[in-house]
Amino acid sequence: MNDRENDLVKARPQISPKSISENMSNDERFQNSTLRPVIKLQSPLLIAAFRNYIAKRKNVFYDLSLEKRIDYIENAIHKDMKFRNSLKGMIIGQFTVEEYSHYITNSSAINKRMMNIVKERFISNVQLFQKNTILEAI
Repeated sequence: MNDRENDLVKARPQISPKSISENMSNDERFQNSTLRPVIKLQSPLLIAAFRNYIAKRKNVFYDLSLEKRIDYIENAIHKDMKFRNSLKGMIIGQFTVEEYSHYITNSSAINKRMMNIVKERFISNVQLFQKNTILEAI
């Protein structure tokens, strides 16, 4: 028997139960119970994908100031549809069938939440995107 559902949920990092309450909207509850743990689980892959994105664009990112790097991250996530769809696929691929069913009922709003979380994760970890860090990772 395929135990994919349980395996997916068990592999996710636990988040504080305080972040989920009764007065939350369904989308906010989905964000805290599904999106945040999945994004945390997929974080190393998402970071590797962004490093690859930087490299494919001739490493211009490394010559930018901190403020411009933040703009670069925001533009990559919000305006480059191919990259954005790749990130969404890395996250959605970790959903259970039930979670996917919820996702498709309001995908537009959930996509916005998903990409904002990824953007904030990249920005808060901008130090991981240094030239030396890439060489050490290889």
